[in-house]
Amino acid sequence: IRACIEEPITINPGETKLIGSGLAIHINDPYITALMVPRSGLGIKKGIVLGNLCAVIDSDYLGEVGVGLWNRSSEPFDINPGERICQMLFVPVMQAEFKIVDEFTHSTERGEGGFGHTGKH
Repeated sequence: IRACIEEPITINPGETKLIGSGLAIHINDPYITALMVPRSGLGIKKGIVLGNLCAVIDSDYLGEVGVGLWNRSSEPFDINPGERICQMLFVPVMQAEFKIVDEFTHSTERGEGGFGHTGKH
C-alpha cells in the first residue's frame, strides 16, 4: 500500500497519523478478510509501524483504506507521496459456531492456566 497524499506528512515521535491510501475496498465475502501489516524495513530501521500493529478490514467494509502510522522512534519521520507504507494480505476466515456447555467433557495438560502459563518455570 502506498501513501496517496499531495505533499509529505511528518509524523513526530510518539505520534500517530492516518494516511490515505487512495485504495477503496469492498471484499463482500464473509470468508475473506484483509490484514494490513507493517513493512519490516520501516519498522526496524525507522520505528514506523501501524498504530494498532495489525489492522483488520472486515469483509463488509466499503470505502477508502486509511493507514494509521505510529512513529515509535525518537526522530520525526516524513511520509512522502507514493511511498510504500504497509502491506495488505487477504486471508481466509473460519466462521465459528459456539456451543454453550455447563462444563467441559475432557481436560488438557494446561487446564485453566491463564495468561503467561507457558509451562516454563
